[in-house]
Amino acid sequence: MDQFKQISTFVEVAAKGSLSAAARAEGIAPAMIGRRLDALEERLGVKLLQRTTRKIALTNEGEAFLEDCQRILSDLENAESAVSERSAHASGHLLISAPAGFGRQHVAPLMPSFLTEHRDVTLTLNLNDRVVDLIGEGIDVAIRIASLSDSSLIGAKLADNKRIVVASPAYIKRHGQPRTVDDLQKHNCLAISSEGSQRGWSFRQNGKTVTVKVAGNMVCNDGQVLHDWALAGKGLAWRSMWEVGSEIESGKLVSVLDDFAAPGNDIYAVFAQRRHLPLRIRVFVDFLRRAYAQPEYWRHG
Repeated sequence: MDQFKQISTFVEVAAKGSLSAAARAEGIAPAMIGRRLDALEERLGVKLLQRTTRKIALTNEGEAFLEDCQRILSDLENAESAVSERSAHASGHLLISAPAGFGRQHVAPLMPSFLTEHRDVTLTLNLNDRVVDLIGEGIDVAIRIASLSDSSLIGAKLADNKRIVVASPAYIKRHGQPRTVDDLQKHNCLAISSEGSQRGWSFRQNGKTVTVKVAGNMVCNDGQVLHDWALAGKGLAWRSMWEVGSEIESGKLVSVLDDFAAPGNDIYAVFAQRRHLPLRIRVFVDFLRRAYAQPEYWRHG
């Protein structure tokens, strides 16, 4: 405690420009300020301040030490603020954005439980598949399933995710199971389209990630439709585990080409870069992370 008081006194004297001004700010005698500085310099073995009756000046060592002390005190203040916020009561309105399919299945159903835990929080959930402008649109937190490339945003990982090729057992029985990526050319692949062009399917092959163009008799720009077609036995579909995990568990769908699955785009909560997040955002992110951390959630969610 004495060491901390000496450091804080040194920073205060440097800021105020005199011992008397620092003493008045703290409500003690200037002599007490002087004794603290003497003790600090004696402990460090260096001269930090050149003191005269008229003014004080930092030595070279004092200037370097002042920068370190200011950073330490700032970090301590921020740590105390963060702890205080965590113990406070979450309140206020949350504006949340999430992809439409994921939001319907894995965000919206959890919101009543979240609001039961935090009764003074209200929320608006916007579901769409475009990349929202968090700052421009005033979004508090957005759920994204992608690698984060915007350096102006920070993200908290909520869960792992991978994309896999699935089909119904009936389809596999009729057409057989693909064993390699090249086998996809022999199968009816239910592809998703975006703005008129078909997206490829990504796999890990020979140590590299490759994108494969697939073909089939049905293409759609809505992932839920592809999901439904796969369940109906119409072909193979390349879907995220968050979408099909429970149906794989129940046997309604079968995953194939698992040995070639490319690294997945994980599930993140992202927000504009800020030193301290409001408590309502922090508890929301923690709530989702806890929910998604339960293995049974993805099997039965």
